[in-house]
Amino acid sequence: NIEVTLLLYSFAMSRVDVKVVLLGKEFGGKTSLVERYVHRRFSEKSMNKYQATIGAAFASKKVVVDSGNVTLGIWDTAGSERYEAMSRMYYRNARAAIVCFDLTDATSFERCKFWIHELIQQEESCKLYLCGTKRDLIEADPSKRMVSEKAIADYATLVNAQVFETSSKTGENVDQLFFNIVMDYVQFEMQLEDNSSNLNIGKISHSNFYSTENTRHNSFQESRRRTCCF
Repeated sequence: NIEVTLLLYSFAMSRVDVKVVLLGKEFGGKTSLVERYVHRRFSEKSMNKYQATIGAAFASKKVVVDSGNVTLGIWDTAGSERYEAMSRMYYRNARAAIVCFDLTDATSFERCKFWIHELIQQEESCKLYLCGTKRDLIEADPSKRMVSEKAIADYATLVNAQVFETSSKTGENVDQLFFNIVMDYVQFEMQLEDNSSNLNIGKISHSNFYSTENTRHNSFQESRRRTCCF
């Protein structure tokens, strides 16, 4: 029921500071990433019987930092193409997007480019975090890497994204990824406080990033270098 979905969505978002959305191809490791970060668990058994997310799943986590508490609202969206329209509803007004791809699956990396293009078109000020998942598999067998570090770095530079290679099985870089999101938000809030008396920044919605340089363009042929903050 779409009305119930929207009601639950509004209720969930009223309780968070930072809206984070996970996007990417199905079976790309998004749900495992959330499970590791929020619940500190990973199950090989569940991975063998993995079921794709339907629509989206929501989780929240409170993070304690020096300046206080920051609550992340994390939306794990379905990767199947048939749920694309619904996924757009969940990433609307997101402050941060973790776009996931499987390091052992080159097609998932190509698919993540679709989602990044969507975000640039629809949510220009959303901060991007490019996340290669299943790093434990390529550490055990380097020949399984299907997406080179150079290809990832070059694309990240093009779209101005931070890059993380994670393992939900071992926990490698999972906390660091979400910690960076929190600290980017904190730094943005501090910058607003420092500049509010001097800059005519107008009214900024707390559901969007504030970009000090509007340097994203519609063409992927140009390098996107901008200063972005929450």
